[in-house]
Amino acid sequence: MAEFKLPKNSRVQPGKRFPATPGAKAVREFRVYRWNPDDGANPRLDTYEVDLASCGPMVLDALIKIKNEIDPTLTFRRSCREGICGSCAMNIDGTNTLACTKAIEDCGKGDVEIYPLPHMPVVKDLVPDLTHFYAQYASIKPWLRTQSAAPPKERLQSKADRAHLDGLYECILCACCSTSCPSYWWNGDRYLGPAILLQAYRWIIDSRDEDTGARLDDLEDPFKLYRCHTIMNCARTCPKGLNPAKAIAEIKKMMVERRA
Repeated sequence: MAEFKLPKNSRVQPGKRFPATPGAKAVREFRVYRWNPDDGANPRLDTYEVDLASCGPMVLDALIKIKNEIDPTLTFRRSCREGICGSCAMNIDGTNTLACTKAIEDCGKGDVEIYPLPHMPVVKDLVPDLTHFYAQYASIKPWLRTQSAAPPKERLQSKADRAHLDGLYECILCACCSTSCPSYWWNGDRYLGPAILLQAYRWIIDSRDEDTGARLDDLEDPFKLYRCHTIMNCARTCPKGLNPAKAIAEIKKMMVERRA
């Protein structure tokens, strides 16, 4: 009989507790996943008591306060703080999202639990290894591919054709959708996942691109495209409100139409 248990060295252990400073007015606990590849110890959940009276409103503000004032060893990615770069993607309160746009008050009652993006190798603490994810992105050749001579200034596009890119170009490659997808968990070595397929459709549907046939040929594979089972986790978790599942369905429709 199969056993589904984590190896002993990967089971999350109780961690350290960092109490709030005396006189704190509005304390909330943040339980944060910690793992250091250099110390050989199991991952752990450290608990930080944060005074929200002297903290910004977002989860990223709490993490920055923890790192600056409580525990400088905490490691996480962040950059723009505006929901544009996607650097601070992590699993917060059970949902993949951006720490910079997730309000603390929107988290459930009790402790706020923070983990790295699921089913990805962890570099350290809240930092996932996105090497494979970016390699998959590079594989779709995400740039205009043309055969005709370049115009004197730029390749023009009508307003109607430009509107087809709405809901696609806004993707910031944060990987929240792909790491919430069970099909990507099981077949991530070959299935491109919702984020990359949404990006692929963005170039397929661009009226200025002249390599649609080759792009579809590249996706004509039992795993690259067709491992999507319309679970819809991707659309539920996208912090930009995009719908990768719809983009994947549109690619499948184009596959069928070109065979007709």
